[in-house]
Amino acid sequence: MQIHNLKREHKNKKDRIVGRGGKHAKTSGRGGKGQTARAGNKRRPELRDIIKKLPKHRGYQFNSIEIKPVGISLDKVIKAFEKGGEVNPKNLLEAKVVKKVKGWIPKIKILNGKLELATKIQVSKCLVSDSAKEKILKAGGEIN
Repeated sequence: MQIHNLKREHKNKKDRIVGRGGKHAKTSGRGGKGQTARAGNKRRPELRDIIKKLPKHRGYQFNSIEIKPVGISLDKVIKAFEKGGEVNPKNLLEAKVVKKVKGWIPKIKILNGKLELATKIQVSKCLVSDSAKEKILKAGGEIN
């Protein structure tokens, strides 16, 4: 007996092949025609595009919805109300010191100015900075 005549007692056992595609090749599972087979196929998840459109801010990501108050110099208020009176968002809108924002009267914050206040004014429904508050109270005005 020679080496090339040797035979095994048990032949090599192959795994049974089932006709489901399996692990043979890229599309042996029969998927992959149409849009995915074409050049330039770069579809993105819809949610990613939605997230990309939202504004980014420091801290909490979606805090841009909050409407921030419009700052107005005390100088403009003094010029609009030279004789004194009540200063509120409605009166400031009528005096054309403030414009509507998207059809709404905005929140208003009165900031310090260079002019000195000579008349008494009553401020209501407005935010006021500390330095402007000091000037208003010094002139004998009120803040509600």
